[in-house]
Order: sequence, then C-alpha cells, then structure tokens
Amino acid sequence: MAFKDILVHVDNSPQCGVRLGLAARLAKDHQAHLIALNVRHRQHLPQYIAAQYGSILDKIEDEHNAEAAREARAIFDRIQPDYGVTTEWRDVDGPLESTVALHARYVDLTVVGQPLPGEDGPGLADSLILEVGRPVLVVPYAGRFDTIGERILVAWNGSREATRAVHDALPILTRAKLAHVIAVNPTGGMAGHGDVPGADICLHLSRHGANAVCEHIRSEDLNIGEMLLSRAADEDVDLLVMGAYGRSRLRELVMGGATRHLLHHMTVPVLMSH
Repeated sequence: MAFKDILVHVDNSPQCGVRLGLAARLAKDHQAHLIALNVRHRQHLPQYIAAQYGSILDKIEDEHNAEAAREARAIFDRIQPDYGVTTEWRDVDGPLESTVALHARYVDLTVVGQPLPGEDGPGLADSLILEVGRPVLVVPYAGRFDTIGERILVAWNGSREATRAVHDALPILTRAKLAHVIAVNPTGGMAGHGDVPGADICLHLSRHGANAVCEHIRSEDLNIGEMLLSRAADEDVDLLVMGAYGRSRLRELVMGGATRHLLHHMTVPVLMSH
C-alpha cells in the first residue's frame, strides 16, 4: 500500500512552508502526486453592510486574495524543486471548508494546519475530519518537523474510529522504524480490549510488515489527550495516529475529549480519521 495522491492546503501564513515541506517529503517517500490547494474565500458580510459597501469591499477582498495567492504560490515554487515528485497547483474560489473538503474526497491524504490560538469556530481541520471520510494529517502551527513517520505513536482504544485511523495510516506505519501502540486506561469486554490491550492490533500490524510494539497504561491524573502528548514526548515520536471523535463533537465541546485536546495542544503532526 502507498499513498498515490496527497493534497495540502496552502495559504500565505508563516507556517505554510513547514506544512508544504512536510507534505512534499511524504509525497517523495510514497512517490505520490502532490496537489497544493489555495482557496480564495470571501468573508460573510451582514446584509446591510453588503448593500452599502459590497462592491468596494469585494474589490478590496479580491486584491487581498490575489496577493495572498501570489505569496502562497511563491512558497510552493520554492519548495517544489527539492523533492522530485509530480506536483499540481490549484487556485480556486469558494468557501474555505467546503471547497477543501470537495478536493479532499478525491485523494488518499489531506494535510492541513492546526487551528491558530483564538481562532473562532471549529476550524478547517475539525470540519475535514468529520466530513471527508479520508485521513487528515494536521500539522502544528509552531515548530519544525524534519522527519515524518519514522517513529509513530498509535492511540488505540479498540473503537471503530481507531481501527479506521490505523488502516488509513498503514502506508506510513509499514515504513516506520517503530510503531508504538498505546492503550490508555483500557477496558475489557466485547467493545474493549483483550487480555493484553494492544496485542491484537500489534499482531495485525506485524503481519503487514510493521515493526509494532504495544503498551497499556493507566492514569487518573491526566486526561487521555495530555497522556498521549506526554508519551509522544517521552518516545520522541514524529507522528501520532488516532481515531477522532469517538463521541459526538458537541459532547467533546461541552465535556472535553482527546480529539479537541490534541487539535488545540498538539506538539507533533497528528493523523486523524473518523
């Protein structure tokens, strides 16, 4: 298995170069076609403002979007020659989230940035995870990532979402030097884990050629998201793989949850599937 096409959302933000470089390295590793997508989206204006100033504001926004597209293309052109993969530049108009989702449904993997601190609404990554039905690789807004997928931490809880994430990540897991499967506060029963939590999925990964080891831990002091980030630092991993939103987004918003914690506090790239 390998990724054959990878989509990366680009813009003129400071972190775009890191995100694009990471996507290009993945494309080179898997000999995948790399698609850079820039979206020229418009802000929604109240009707009374649009009626009075719509044409003026449209012109200003067109100029802003054009300049942002030129800056994003310049980042793409600087990174593109270094990796020797086939590439494609897409510059389209439309609502940001729905437009990226449309393009993401026709690729093996989509790479986007982590929501910025204080960003209103659920954010692009959050929407894609729930709507696209394909794996989404979220890159932190801070830091540099010289490797991707050499040492992987897999968050395993035996759920449908975790199962989907593991199988979506197989092209990376089978190439990793080590895939460290961890079960936090595992439970028993048909919907839980076996006698040795994580052993069954490690055996399955080993049959695919992955170098997988398993571990299960209990912690009453830290939430699962905090524990995963702590173990990611301990193991010096460069990728975390996890299922997203095993319970509803509304419930996570109200009560908290691992998905939302990781989206807002990630320190390494995270591949999520729902």
